[in-house]
Amino acid sequence: MPGAIHAEGLVKTFGDVKALDGVDLDVPEGTVLGLLGPNGAGKTTAVRVLTTLLRPDRGRATVAGIDVLKRPQEVRHAIGLSGQFAAVDEYLTGRENLTMVGRLYQMSARQAKARATELLERFHLTDAADRTAKTYSGGMRRRLDLAAALVVSPPVMFMDEPTTGLDPRNRQQLWEVIQELVAGGTTLLLTTQYLEEADHLAHDICVIDHGRVIARGTSDELKARTGGERVELVVRDRQHLPTALEVLRGFGGDGATVEQHTRKVTAPVTGGARLLAEVIRELDARAVEIDDIGLRRPTLDDVFLSLTGHVAEEPGPEEEQAGEQAGEQADDRKPAPVRKGAAR
Repeated sequence: MPGAIHAEGLVKTFGDVKALDGVDLDVPEGTVLGLLGPNGAGKTTAVRVLTTLLRPDRGRATVAGIDVLKRPQEVRHAIGLSGQFAAVDEYLTGRENLTMVGRLYQMSARQAKARATELLERFHLTDAADRTAKTYSGGMRRRLDLAAALVVSPPVMFMDEPTTGLDPRNRQQLWEVIQELVAGGTTLLLTTQYLEEADHLAHDICVIDHGRVIARGTSDELKARTGGERVELVVRDRQHLPTALEVLRGFGGDGATVEQHTRKVTAPVTGGARLLAEVIRELDARAVEIDDIGLRRPTLDDVFLSLTGHVAEEPGPEEEQAGEQAGEQADDRKPAPVRKGAAR
């Protein structure tokens, strides 16, 4: 049975750019799917298709059991969307922003005000409730944007890089809210450039590159694909980097990498603590002084680099082009005003 979010063979092209090239997704009800991908991978385009803002060239998708192409209006009433940028009216207060969204959902004035008060408290915005949004910090605007996406407690949520630009404290607060939502049965598709965010929140992860899903699985399953442990060491003197690299390669670390600016050498190895002791003895024999050394498991950063050959970066020209064209098409279609962030 298809999940709460289900897509088959989604294809979308913008001129010479194939933003989606046969994307398949399935997100079981009450779970979180982390959608990861490098620069221009097509993540935002996928979100726009699934939230009815963009029609695919080919493929089909359902959200909450509703066909995205055949019944888009019904889909919009079943979802919440928090886009890459906080979409709030800066000339309205926090309370007025939330009340307005409630009224657009055709709540009564009393219901909308009550829901606004509830959400302001939940997102720690009560003290600023009656200040205009233009006086809010970036983190406060982000929380207000997410609160607006939850005015009607949608069963399915889409969050497109929800914590971009937030400080660690605000990011942690949003993580806690997301975990509460999922514990309450909400299904979530999350795109993010923060790999630790997907590691922390997602039940399953899809890695997308050049419009295609190139890997999927749990965090542990994806990490297992990159091999076992890593030896990571920092030399005291940069001139010893070649020697340290040679030592690690001698212990089977053919995939060793060097970071010149941090004086760090990293290599995949097997052997655990016993091998680490041998590495230290060999470095000492070659008079290589080290400031730090240790074993660690592969991270999602390692998975990302191994699978795509790229590091996670801010959205690049291809996704920006896709986003601009998607926005133009969304304006032409005039979607219902049930979600203020969706029409950007």
